[in-house]
Amino acid sequence: MGSGGFRSHMDLVEKQFAVDQLKLGMYVNRLDRDWLETPFPLQGFFISSPEDIEILSEYCQYVFVDVERRLVVPEQHLVRQAPNRLENLRGKVRYADTAAFAEEVPRARAANQNATGIANEIIEHVRAGNKLSSERVQDAVGPIIESVLRNADAFFWVSSLLKRDAYLYSHAVNCSAMAAALGRHMGFPEEVLVNLATGGLLLDVGKAELSDQVLNSPDPLSKEVFWGVKKHVDSSLRIMMEAGIHNVDVHDMIRCHHERFDGSGYPEGLAGTKIPLFGRMAAVIDSFDAMTSQRAYRSPTSRHQALQEIYRGHGALYQRDIVEQLLQCMSVYPTGSLVELSTGEVGIVVAQNQARRLRPRVMLLLDRDKKPYTDYPHVDLLSYNDSQPSMPMEIVASPEPGAYGLDPAELYLG
Repeated sequence: MGSGGFRSHMDLVEKQFAVDQLKLGMYVNRLDRDWLETPFPLQGFFISSPEDIEILSEYCQYVFVDVERRLVVPEQHLVRQAPNRLENLRGKVRYADTAAFAEEVPRARAANQNATGIANEIIEHVRAGNKLSSERVQDAVGPIIESVLRNADAFFWVSSLLKRDAYLYSHAVNCSAMAAALGRHMGFPEEVLVNLATGGLLLDVGKAELSDQVLNSPDPLSKEVFWGVKKHVDSSLRIMMEAGIHNVDVHDMIRCHHERFDGSGYPEGLAGTKIPLFGRMAAVIDSFDAMTSQRAYRSPTSRHQALQEIYRGHGALYQRDIVEQLLQCMSVYPTGSLVELSTGEVGIVVAQNQARRLRPRVMLLLDRDKKPYTDYPHVDLLSYNDSQPSMPMEIVASPEPGAYGLDPAELYLG
C-alpha cells in the first residue's frame, strides 16, 4: 500500500506510510489497528533502529507518521556550543566542602525529600499525559546541587538511609545527585552542574509511559516487551523537548545513557568518543544506581561491589577515564556502604577521608560478636590507625545490603 495524502488529526499533521516505506527518525503516531493488539506504547514512538521497522512489519501493513516530528533533534533547537566545550571546562573549578558533615545532614535530608516529592509529581503528571514542567525540574535539582557543593558525603549518607518505595522516583533523585557530585569532582563550573543534575533527574522519565506490569515484572521480558522498554529513551527525549528543555548536555545524557563504549549499547550503537562526554558519564551513573537498587527481578548489590563490576567493564562497556573519575569521586567504599572490619565489627561508611580512600569514617553497628551496639560509636579509620599503628583496623569486606539483618533505613541513624 502506497503513501496517502496529508490530513490533520487532533492538530497533528499525519501521513500514511506502508511499513516498508518507513525510515529511521520517523515518529509513528497511529497504527492500522488497535495499540492493545501490539507490543507498542500507546503514545506513539520514534523509529530509531531497523529492528523497529522489522517488528512493525509483523503486526501492521501501514501506519500514520507525524511528519513534524523527528528522532534527531534539529540543531537549531539545541543550545549547542563548541565541540570541545566540556573538555575545556573540565577542571576549571576546584571545590572544597563549605559545611561540616553534621551541619549539612539536615539540609541534605530536606533537599532529598523535596526532590523525591517533585520526582513523584513529575512521574504522575507524565503518566496522566500532561506536559513536564521545566520549572519543577529546576525546583528539584537546585537544592540537590547546593547540598552536594557544600558537602557531598552528607547527601549520599542521607540517601543511603532512606527507604526506596518506587524505583523511578529514587533512581531519578540518586542519578541527579551522583551526576552533580561527579561533575563537581571533575571540576565543572556550577552552571554545568545544573545541566548534569537535570539530565540525571530525567534519564528515565520516559518509563513513566510504561505499565507497572512491565516495570515491575519479576520475570525476563519477551523480545517485543523489551523492545518497548528500550523505547523509553525516545519517549524521554520527546518529553524533554515538549517541555521546552533544549539544552544539549541534558539531551546527550538522556539519548546516550544506554550507549556503551564498545558500541554494544542502544539506541544508536554509538562507540568510543562518538558518545558525547555527558552520555559516557550518564552511562556509569545510571548503571551504578541500577545495580545498587532493589528491583523486581533481583536484589541490590553493595555499593562496593557495584563499583567493582563497573571497573571490570572499563575500556569495554564504559570509558576507562570516566570509571576512574567515578571511583575517585565515590571512593572504594562509598558513603552508605556496609563494611566489615578486621576486628570483626560491622559498620556503615559515614564519610570519606580524601587523603586515604581505604580509611573512611565508619559508624559501628555490630560488635565483634555481631551483636548490635546501642550507641553506634564512630571511628575514623585514618586517625585510629595513625594512633594505633601496632593494632590497625582495616576494612576486610563489604557485605551485601541486608547482611546480618542490617537495614540502615530502619535503624534511624540520621
